[in-house]
Amino acid sequence: MFKFFKRVSTVVGSELNAMLDKAEDPVKMLDQFIRDMEGDIQEVESAVAKQMANEKMLKRKADDAQAKVEKRQNQAEQAIEADNDDLAKRALEDKAEHQQQAEMLQESWEQANKDSNVLRGKLDEMKKEYQQMKLKKDTLQARAESAKTRTKMNRTMSAIGSDESKKGFERMEEKVLQYEAEADTSEYFSHETRSLDDEFGKLNNHSEVDEELSELKKKMGKD
Repeated sequence: MFKFFKRVSTVVGSELNAMLDKAEDPVKMLDQFIRDMEGDIQEVESAVAKQMANEKMLKRKADDAQAKVEKRQNQAEQAIEADNDDLAKRALEDKAEHQQQAEMLQESWEQANKDSNVLRGKLDEMKKEYQQMKLKKDTLQARAESAKTRTKMNRTMSAIGSDESKKGFERMEEKVLQYEAEADTSEYFSHETRSLDDEFGKLNNHSEVDEELSELKKKMGKD
């Protein structure tokens, strides 16, 4: 479990480039590593809880055995004072059995206590490392997203600045210039046509006026 936890930490810390080379999504992979770490921590927390419960149970039994030892000791003394050596002897025999049990339980409790301390220390280390990896994961994810964004922007800018795009803009510019030239030409011919019609119109108007003037002079005897 601890080896796997360390392996995950190593991958997160030093193998991001390898993941990118394999076309793995680093954001998803980092999330998976963090979930694996969380699972490891939960397993160790469960083991620590069981170990602490076992430690308390051994301590309680060791204390009970020692209490019986002291009880039989007091009873043996009471029997001696009552001049009952047989009862005192039986109390001392039972005391010896409880004394042996108490010593064994005490040794077991001491070992369990050491194991609990070791597990709690490992759990604290794992939690600290988990927090560090979580912060590093957030940093790596931010860097990965930033890199993706920059790559996308660079590809877009590259496409905009490519020869094909430039040629496309040049063709469209030529089209616009052609439209403008056609518009200017049509406007010129339209103007020329209107000017010619106007001249003929003026000519006709002058002819009509001259004829009317001549008729008027005749009537007035001024011809």
